[in-house]
Order: sequence, then C-alpha cells, then structure tokens
Amino acid sequence: MGGLMFGYDVGISSGVTSMDDFLGKFFPSVLQRKLQLVGKEGNYCKYDDQGVQAFTSSLYLTGLVATFAASYTTQRFGRKPTMVIAGLFFIAGVVFNAAAENLAMLIIGRILLGCGVGFANQAVPLYLSEITPTCYWGGLNILFQLNVTIGILIANLVVKLHPWSWRLSLGLAGIPAVLLTVGSLCLCETVEMAVLII
Repeated sequence: MGGLMFGYDVGISSGVTSMDDFLGKFFPSVLQRKLQLVGKEGNYCKYDDQGVQAFTSSLYLTGLVATFAASYTTQRFGRKPTMVIAGLFFIAGVVFNAAAENLAMLIIGRILLGCGVGFANQAVPLYLSEITPTCYWGGLNILFQLNVTIGILIANLVVKLHPWSWRLSLGLAGIPAVLLTVGSLCLCETVEMAVLII
C-alpha cells in the first residue's frame, strides 16, 4: 500500500492539473492560457505558473525532508509505528486536498502527503526486507516498486475516466491510506526492531 499511495499521488498531480474544472478553481490564468492555445502545437508555457509548480513540487520536496525525520522515527520507535504515522499523514493530506477551497489548503494537503511519502518510503521497504527470508528480498522489494507503477497507472485511468470532479480524483488516495494505516496496526514488529528495543 505504501508504494501504491506514492504512485497514485505522483500520477494524480499531473492528471488533475489538466482538468479544466480544477484549473478554473485554483489556477484561472492557466486555464485561460490553456484555452487560448487549443489547437496550437506544443504545451510550452501553458502551465507556467508558480502556484501550479508549488502544487506539484511540494509533495516531492516535503517527502525528501520527511525522510530524515522518518529515519529517526524508524530507528527509535520501530517500523510499525512509522508506517502508521505515514498512513495518518496520507489520510490528513487526502482530507485537505479533497476538501480544498483555496490554494493554501491544496498545498497544505500536498505537504501532508509528502510527509506520508517520506515516512512510507523509509519504513515500508525496510519492514519488507526484515520480515522476508533473504532469498526473497529482491522480489518483495521489486513488488514495492511495481505498486508505485500500478498507482501511477490507476491515477491516470481515474483521470481519463473523469466524468467526476477533481475532488474524487484526489480523494481516492484515501483508500490505500486507510488500508496502510489499519494494516500497519495489525502487523507485528520486526525481529530486528524487537532486539534493538530489548
């Protein structure tokens, strides 16, 4: 679920920024420029807006910074609590994004999603490696990467089938977030972490 959430959030950001109703609400100047360039070749400067750039890049920048905090949390408190924290960040980010009424709410949601990405990408592969017999390490961690790709695919399919609004597209990220959070609560801590605690 950690990989699926990350992939979905990567794919959905490019998808919703191409939706006219989303652009009209948050980036009307971009929508106007997009409509003026209909039928003309190229996308150059169509999405040249600092708000759009802040929307898309805030997740990645926050994910990078959150990884450092997640590293400490993973080592000090364990993999399981770090995955729960990642799920909670994702859930909070989804709520902000799906309910966004202005650009600030949208970016706060992306920042919370970025924290979830940082925490999940730190803890999930580590947890998978620690619970798996060594002969399956590579395969199981490749499945994490595969889920990132599947998340991107699902996001692109949701955007293409969108007779719905951008809110639903952003809100669907809550499904894997809830599954990760609940699933993490049901998992046991890894043996390596239990030895460190003792």
